[in-house]
Amino acid sequence: MLNLMILMAPNATTTQGQGSTNALAALLPFILIFFVMWFFIIRPQSKKQKELQKMLDNVKVNDWVLTNGGIIGRVTALKPEKNVVVLEIDDNNHVRVEFQKSAIVALLNKNESNPASAS
Repeated sequence: MLNLMILMAPNATTTQGQGSTNALAALLPFILIFFVMWFFIIRPQSKKQKELQKMLDNVKVNDWVLTNGGIIGRVTALKPEKNVVVLEIDDNNHVRVEFQKSAIVALLNKNESNPASAS
């Protein structure tokens, strides 16, 4: 037990300058880990979020969209005060459903008249 306490005690021969260098060297791995996490995780996620928000801001009536539930529909109305879009999901029966704008995950090809019937 006494040997463990002697090993854990600070060395009497270290000077103040060496102690601060050791503290910086001890923090360097944490700084490096934070930078790597920011570069590989946080930065791409925030970039993706900005692109998604830009896409949601550009949704217009008659655009074909895909929701996070897998529903494909045509935007028939926008209700910006409620942050809601109205999608027509069945052309024959004119079934319309309201979704939160944040439920839209993709804007589908505008060149196709009905991407749901293309398959």
